[in-house]
Parts: sequence; structure tokens; C-alpha cells
Amino acid sequence: MSDTDVLIVEDESDLADLYVSYLEPQYDVRTAGTVDAALSEIDDSLDAVLLDRRLPDGSGDEVLDTIREDGFDCRVAMVTAVEPGFDIIEMGFDLYLTKPANRDRVREAVETLKSRSEYDEMLQQAAALATKRAVLESWKSAGELAESDEYDRLLDRLDDVNANLTQVTNDFSPDDYRVMFRDLGRS
Repeated sequence: MSDTDVLIVEDESDLADLYVSYLEPQYDVRTAGTVDAALSEIDDSLDAVLLDRRLPDGSGDEVLDTIREDGFDCRVAMVTAVEPGFDIIEMGFDLYLTKPANRDRVREAVETLKSRSEYDEMLQQAAALATKRAVLESWKSAGELAESDEYDRLLDRLDDVNANLTQVTNDFSPDDYRVMFRDLGRS
């Protein structure tokens, strides 16, 4: 029995089963193939969700919105064939993986989500914003990025969060870092 619960929201049952085989027995894994099924599986025990954006009865974005609006404290990776657009900037996910996602990418995504769940809110926000920047920079041309007001706002938000993190960590001593990372390792 694992101490990490993962929900895979994927309408292609063969693909969902493949993801399960990548993650079990290291993780406790549940699956859902629709928005409705996913919403019925979401509870406080979840640590990570691998979420497809396109589902037969709606959008995975609805599931993500419900997770965030209802205050569930799980990390979410979008695992999708949908090419990311600038709309991802306002979405509350932590990672964005494009299909196909092989065994290593799926396992790495869950490990990253698990690690991020140990971050405080400011670090979670910085990690999510940095992920969104990286996704957009890998999918959009320099010209598209330069023309996007949304992308500019994303960069401004990331600069603000990084400045706040720098301000907080400037007062840390070497002992503070040692204690902080030692304690994270014991979590």
C-alpha cells in the first residue's frame, strides 16, 4: 500500500490501463474516463491527478476548476494531445505533458507532483508559472510570444513571485537551508 493516491482521468481505457501499469504498485491508482466519473472520485485523499483535457462528456478543464474551486490539496498534471495555447496561463495545473507520455515521463510527472505537494504556496505558484512558461516557449514561436499580452503578464507574474522568493530566502542562513531540506527529505 502506497502513501500516494493518484487519479488518472483518461477516456481511452487502454491508455488509462497503461498509465496504471506504469504506476502500480508504487502508487495507489484510481481511474475515471469521464468528467462525471472524475468528479465522483475526487476527495481529500488524492495527492496527484493526471488529467486529459478532452473527455467524452466535457473538458478536463472542468475537473481542474472543480479541484481548485473546492480547495482540494492535490497537484494536477494535464496529460493531453491538446496543443497548449495561451489559455493555459490562467489554468490551475502544476504540469503539462503532451501525449504520447511514456513510462518515464508519467512516473517523473507523479514524482514531480509529489515533490511539489511539499512546497509551500509561493513555491507551488513559482513552479506552476515556470512550467507554463516552459510549455509555451516550447510550442510557440518567438514572434507569437512577443505578440502575446498574456505571455507578458505571465512573465511579470513570474518575476514578482521570484522576487518574493528571493526576498524570503535572502534572510536564510546556511543552517536554515540545511534544516529545511533535511526536513523535506523526512516528509
